[in-house]
Amino acid sequence: MKILVIDFDKLHHKNRRGLIEMFTFIQRNINSELKYLIGNISHIQNNFDIVYSPCKPINTSLYPNKKFIFGPHFSVFPNKLLDSIKNVNNNSIYIQPSKWAANVWKNLNAEYCLPIKVLPFPVDINYFKPNSDTTKKNCVMIYYKRRNPSELGFIINFLNKNKIEHRVFDYIKRYDEKEYLEYLKKSKYGIIVDAHESQGFAILEALSCNVPLLVWNVTTMRQEYGSKYSFIDANTIPYWDERCGEYFYESKDFHKTYNKFMSKINDYKPREYIIEQMSAKPCSDYFNTLINTF
Repeated sequence: MKILVIDFDKLHHKNRRGLIEMFTFIQRNINSELKYLIGNISHIQNNFDIVYSPCKPINTSLYPNKKFIFGPHFSVFPNKLLDSIKNVNNNSIYIQPSKWAANVWKNLNAEYCLPIKVLPFPVDINYFKPNSDTTKKNCVMIYYKRRNPSELGFIINFLNKNKIEHRVFDYIKRYDEKEYLEYLKKSKYGIIVDAHESQGFAILEALSCNVPLLVWNVTTMRQEYGSKYSFIDANTIPYWDERCGEYFYESKDFHKTYNKFMSKINDYKPREYIIEQMSAKPCSDYFNTLINTF
């Protein structure tokens, strides 16, 4: 099987890393005959079975004998770009990184153009790994992204009042990935004050470092600060189970949830969850199944 990847440089850098990791894993463990090329639209006419275009549409009616994967970088919501794919040969799909994001598109009738499928990209568990010296884990990481500043202030006031050392990593203001990793390695736990995430790499990277998380979750996209979204269902943690930590939805539930979280702080196993669900192997399995079933 031969795959052409178009506009690789426009793919989110975390997705770029994950895509190559999946290709490598499949070649080594599943299908040694898989080949891929990082190319451009001029290569479509060549002998490729699948074309992956993450950012822009292609008129697939011109290529009835090829399969196409699009997304997830077209837009937040479905728009007219999907129409220009012209999926008359039923040889195209659009991917979203999680089930809830895929459901948003389905609920907005995107599937009148082409099927919407789920494909997460793997976390680099070899880079985002925990500090072996757990005695040095005495800080608290706060990850903040597009939420009401008063909500962040609520968390900071609590930590300051209790004299708990912490640092805020603000997505909008940007932060150095190496500094994030080093702080995770000395963090006893993390607190997430974040709006909707289609996958949430920063959150998954914290879990990969075996840092349990307390998450101030959302219910709608309207909770993105300054947005004009309607009340569309949303989720801060699309990839999560009980091994990862605890979450709550309203400030009135914070203290009760925090106390529960701290009482179980040594019982969580977030890295175990990531290795099982979000590392190269499971994501490569998803990808391999996807390319063989449409």
